Amino acid sequence: MKTRIHKLLTRLKSYVWDDDLSTMGRSRRIPVFVLRVMHMLIRELLGGQLNLRAMSLVYTTLLSIVPLLAVSFSVLKGFGVHNQIEPLLYNFLEPLGPKGAEITEQVIFFVENVKVGVLGSVGFALLIYTVIALVQKIEAAFNFVWQIDHLRPLSQRVSSYLSVILLGPALIFIAIGISATVLNMDLTQKLVTMEPLGSLVLFTSKLVPYVLVSLAFTLIYIFIPNTRVQFRAALVGGVLAGVIWKITGWGFAAFIASSTKYAAIYSSFAIMILLLIWMYLSWLILLVGSQVAFFVQFPKYMTMHRVRFILSNRLREQLAFQLMYLVAYNHSHNRPPWNLDQFVEYLDIPGEPVHRMINVLVDAGYLLEITNDDPPVYLPLHDIDTIRLVDLLTDIRAAGESRFLSLQQLTPVQAIDQLMFGLKGSCETALGERTLKSLVQDVDDGLEPGASPSK
Repeated sequence: MKTRIHKLLTRLKSYVWDDDLSTMGRSRRIPVFVLRVMHMLIRELLGGQLNLRAMSLVYTTLLSIVPLLAVSFSVLKGFGVHNQIEPLLYNFLEPLGPKGAEITEQVIFFVENVKVGVLGSVGFALLIYTVIALVQKIEAAFNFVWQIDHLRPLSQRVSSYLSVILLGPALIFIAIGISATVLNMDLTQKLVTMEPLGSLVLFTSKLVPYVLVSLAFTLIYIFIPNTRVQFRAALVGGVLAGVIWKITGWGFAAFIASSTKYAAIYSSFAIMILLLIWMYLSWLILLVGSQVAFFVQFPKYMTMHRVRFILSNRLREQLAFQLMYLVAYNHSHNRPPWNLDQFVEYLDIPGEPVHRMINVLVDAGYLLEITNDDPPVYLPLHDIDTIRLVDLLTDIRAAGESRFLSLQQLTPVQAIDQLMFGLKGSCETALGERTLKSLVQDVDDGLEPGASPSK
C-alpha cells in the first residue's frame, strides 16, 4: 500500500511540476494551474507571513475604523447618502449575528459624534494621518504579496490614498444605487412575473452581492499595490476572494448561531473576540485573493520549493550594465524614460531585485529618479560620455560595503591580494576608457538595439 501511494504521489508530482505551463495544452494547463495555485497558497499560509500581515491589519483597522468612517461619512454627506453607511457596515458585520447590529450602532454613534470643527488643525491632521496610515499598511501588505519592497513616494502616497478614501465610498454607493434602481424598475418587476425570465431575474439578484464584492476586491487589487496589475489577474483574484468571503461569512454566521459555549467562556468579551476573528478572516481572504492574482500574472513564479530572489555576483553585474544601457539608449535617442514596471516586464525577472539594483545605481550616483512622474522614471545623472564602464563595474562590486564590513577589515593575505589586484587590472585592461556612450554607439553601429518602453 505504501509503495502504491508513493508511486501515485510521484506521478502526481511529475504531472504538476515537470512541464512548463506555456507548453501545455488547455485541457492540462487549467487543472495543473489550479493545483499549483493550491500548493502555493497552502505553502504561503503555512509559512505564516500572510497570517502575520492579516493580524497586523486587524490591529491597524481597530485603531483607524472610526476615523476612516468619519472621513467617508463627511464625503458621503456631500452626496446625500451618508445614511447608507450604516447598512454597508452592518453587511460586513452580518456574520456576527445580532451582536453585529449592536457593534454597527456603536461605531456609527462614535462616527456621528466626531466633530471635525472642534478638533482644530492639529486634531484634523492626526485624523487624516490615522486614515492614511491604515491605507499605507494595506499597501505594504499587498506589496509583500507582489514582491515589491518599497511604497509609493510620499507625494504620490498622500494623493493616491486620499483618492481611494474619498472616491471609494462614493463609487461603492453609486454601484449599489444602480443595482437597486435596476432591480426596482417597472420593466424588471414585470419580468419577474414572466417565466422563465422571473427565475432568471431572481437568480441574478442573488448574484448581485457577489458581483459587487468581487468588483470591490478587483479594484483594490488594481489600485493598492505599487505595481501595474493586469485587469485579468485582478479579476480572477477578486472573483475568487469575493466568493470565498461570502461563503466564509455564511459559515461564520452558522458557527455563531449554533455555538453558545463561547459566551460562557469569554463572557462579555465574547463579541470582541468574534469581531477580531472575523476581521482577521476578512483580511486573510483579501490577501489570499491578491496572492492568486499575483500567480495569474506571473505563473512562472509558482515553484514546488520556495525560491529566494537573491542576485548572484554575476547577475548583479549583468543587471546593472543592462539597466544603465537601457536608460542611456533611450536617453540618447530621445525616447521615453524607463520606469520600474517597464524594466521588470522587459527583463522578465521579479521587481524586488530590479528595484534593489536601481537603488544601488541611484545611491552610487549613476541614475536619477524622477518622482514627479507616476510611476517614477529614471534618467542618467551625468553625461553618459563621462560614465566609464570600469568605474561602474567597480562601484557595483563595492555596493553594500560600509565601515562595519569592508575590504579593509579583512586580514591581509599576500597571495590573495595579488590575485585580486591582477583581476582588477584585467578588468581595467579589458574595458579601458570605454564609456556608457560608446556602449550605446556600438548599438548604432549595427548591434541589436534594446527595446524601448513604447515597443
